[in-house]
Parts: sequence; C-alpha cells; structure tokens
Amino acid sequence: MPPLWQNVHSLAAKEKRYIILHSTKCSYEALQALSFREFKQVGKVVIVTGGNNGIGFETAKDLAERGARVILACRDESRGTAARDKIIAATGNNDVHYRHLDLASLTSVKKFAEEFIRDEKCLDILINNAGMNGSRNVRTEDGLLLGMQTNHFAPFLLTCLLVPLLKSSAPSRIINVSSMAHNRATLNLDNLNMEKETEETFSKNHVYALSKLCNILFTVELSRRLKGSKVTTNSLHPGVVDTDILDEMDFKYVHLIKRLARPLLKNRWEGSQTTIYLAVSPEVENVSGKYFRDCKMVDVSTEQARDVELARKLWEKSEKLLNFKSNL
Repeated sequence: MPPLWQNVHSLAAKEKRYIILHSTKCSYEALQALSFREFKQVGKVVIVTGGNNGIGFETAKDLAERGARVILACRDESRGTAARDKIIAATGNNDVHYRHLDLASLTSVKKFAEEFIRDEKCLDILINNAGMNGSRNVRTEDGLLLGMQTNHFAPFLLTCLLVPLLKSSAPSRIINVSSMAHNRATLNLDNLNMEKETEETFSKNHVYALSKLCNILFTVELSRRLKGSKVTTNSLHPGVVDTDILDEMDFKYVHLIKRLARPLLKNRWEGSQTTIYLAVSPEVENVSGKYFRDCKMVDVSTEQARDVELARKLWEKSEKLLNFKSNL
C-alpha cells in the first residue's frame, strides 16, 4: 500500500470509522455520460432538488445544456437564483428556473408540489438530489429528526405527491441520490425517527447512513408500486465527491484525510455523471428499482438493502410518521 493510503487508513482506523474509497478517480473507468451528449432533452421538464450547489448544480447545468426546462428546487432564494443565473449564462438556455423548496418543512414540500402541479403540464424527470450529512439531534417543526426528514421523509413525500404528474407524463424517471454509506446502517423500524437515541448514543454519521439505506429501500418499493406505469425509479452512489457533505463528517481527522485523499476524490462534475446517465441514457429507459455506481448497475452491499419486505414495511412506517397516505 502506498504511504499516502497507509496514512489515510491508519487515521480512519484510529477513529473506528472508515471512508469508502470506492468510485474515486482511481477506480472510475469512464465518464460514460460524456458519450450521451447526443441525447438531447429538449421539451423535457426536470426538477433537481438541491440544484444550487455541488453535484446537483452540475446535474442541472448538464440537463440545461441538453435543452431541458430545468427547475432548481432549493431552500435559499439568493443561492437558488444565483445558480439559475450561472446556468443560463453557461448554457444559453433561458428555461432554467428557481422554485422554493425547504425539505425541513413538510408544509413547504406540499406547497411546492401543489404549485408545481398547478403551473406545469408535465414532469419528465424528478431528481431527488438534495441532502445533508445527518444532523444534530434536533427535530423539525414536523417533529421529525432533521437529517432523516431532509434525506428521506421529505423526498418520500415530494415524490408521492408528484407521481400523478409523472404518470401522466410517462415515460418518466425518478432518480434518488443515495450513497455507499448505506452499508454502515442498520434499520430498526421501531426507531426510524430516532426518538430512542440519547446524546451518548446519537451519531449524525449513523443518521446519514440510515437515510441513504432508506433511499435505496424507498426506490425498491416505489418501483414495485409503479410497475406497468412507465415511470421508472433508480438509486445511485455518486462516488466519493469533494463536497460540503464530506466536510461535515463528525470524526476527528476528516479534514486531514480529505486533504490527503483529495487527488483521488471525484470533483462535483464527475460526481454528477451517474445521475445524468440515469436521467438521459436509453440504456436504462426500462430499468427500475436498481442501484447504480459509475454509470453501471451494481449490487447493494447489505442484506437489509436487498430486503423487499423491509422496503414495504419502511414505506408503511414512513406514511404513518408523515400522517400521509400515498394511494400508490
């Protein structure tokens, strides 16, 4: 093992944590989405949550370059409009728009969906990209753990509310940005909202991992419920990307590890490629309920992530905690 990686692994081991070093520049075989430039998206309507920053911004910019009508669904108006203006300037596509969406508020999610359905005639691609690295042990106005609501409950609700429009626009696609971090999670449905955690047992890294496992299971069950509708849904691991989420990891040496590993991390454009592949490639137009990495279908890495019965139960538990019935 080269000295650099000896240092990285040593520091991670001391913290009893590990960084997933899959899908970095070292192992990334090809940026396959580059070959899909011919797959224009003129006439398509796309929502990208968290499209003002990181891989969401790069995803939105790419789809705008392909001619799509792109909606940046973001919490912060100033950042959202700034990102919109940058994308328009870079692509020459004036059909890029900001809409307010705060995933930490279910009222905001419902309002976004209601107004979008009122104003738009179709929705071809929904990309649930926005997320945060866990959270402090705090609750939202809806009584849900902030990290779980932002990463799982709110995207679950948003997707369910938009499914009728996606169905009427079919063929259409739903893309859920998950993470290889799901393999660190153990899902206990009796503690999905983590009310049983104490300050001593609470870990925002676990919140992140659990929410990413929920993304995968949500995708599996959503795919089952949408069978025959010509609406597909898939989840993905974007790779280890140099983003703000990595900065927020709560173990001691993360900034040193990040500095040592930076040459091997994907940049944000590279991290967006699998999302773009799932959005535009004809290779996956009839593929649903699967998990992707580096523009390829791969197996999930834990038994729970493969458990279709657990996926069904997670759906039902999520509806209960949201006091919402999807009718799917």
